[in-house]
Amino acid sequence: MRPFHLAFPVNDLAAARAFYIGTLGCAAGRSAPTWVDFELFGHQLSAHLRADWQGAGRACAGGVDGDAVPIPHFGVVLTMDQWQALRARLEAAEGIDWVLKPKVRFVGQPGEQATLFVLDPSGNALEFKGFASDDSLFAS
Repeated sequence: MRPFHLAFPVNDLAAARAFYIGTLGCAAGRSAPTWVDFELFGHQLSAHLRADWQGAGRACAGGVDGDAVPIPHFGVVLTMDQWQALRARLEAAEGIDWVLKPKVRFVGQPGEQATLFVLDPSGNALEFKGFASDDSLFAS
């Protein structure tokens, strides 16, 4: 599978760097005064400065397995070991803006998955999922 690329707005590049590098553990890539690239689990994120951006945050939610989840959101599907490590990193970090704390959804059903949602400092919602097997990703 090839890496994906996502460009998204942030209202503070320094805060974005601190969150994506310091909190999530991303590597920094190329940058300019108005944008910065991050490597997130092999994928390329490009944060672009938009000073007036407020993010959707929790404003619009969809229902998934009894939880309100922010729409839009983005994130990465991880192995369960990667998800557990990220969960521990986030739980140990200061100031995490949790939308949905770590949990397992669809228990005992096709597509059972670990999930968590956080907001970045600009109000962008991120979801990280963990599956015991990639075969479960599209199970129905």
